[in-house]
Amino acid sequence: MIDLGGKAILIMATHGFEESELTGPRELLSRAGATVKIAAPSMDPIQARVHDEPTIKVDPDMTIDEVDIDDFDALILPGGVINPDSLRRDEKAVALVRRFDAAGKVVAAICHGPWMLVEADVLRGRRATSWPSIRTDMRNAGAELVDEAACVDGRMVTSRQPEDVPAFCDAISRLLCGDEKSR
Repeated sequence: MIDLGGKAILIMATHGFEESELTGPRELLSRAGATVKIAAPSMDPIQARVHDEPTIKVDPDMTIDEVDIDDFDALILPGGVINPDSLRRDEKAVALVRRFDAAGKVVAAICHGPWMLVEADVLRGRRATSWPSIRTDMRNAGAELVDEAACVDGRMVTSRQPEDVPAFCDAISRLLCGDEKSR
């Protein structure tokens, strides 16, 4: 993987995130040298799931209210059905996605995570992918849907499922290092 020393990545999540879609990027991108922080609605531990089964709890590093986007190069939105469905009803979480996108920072969402992109209205005219059950929502939000492990459109990365985490992280890494050939 590319050296990400000096890069800072924020993962935004709440209860019900798909475990590997948070822990996988956190581990892979940290191992590549990035500083990875987790933001949640509160400082209470957030509950992971694997499919429908609760698994580990993860401690956030900060609340969504405390995030300063100037401190980060990228935002990652893990999936799980419950996580993005809860966050898309949180105006501050949705506004944070919009701010990262408007600032031209890398915004990456996997599986059901693109629901946040739908809610933030940042998909119009962009190529994207997701878990199959939310593709109609994405199409209705103006996305051109593709079926790829990691779809890159500008500074946005989307992926379909937990098995895509390595390709997802590789695409994020390439964008963070200025490799636009990751399209």
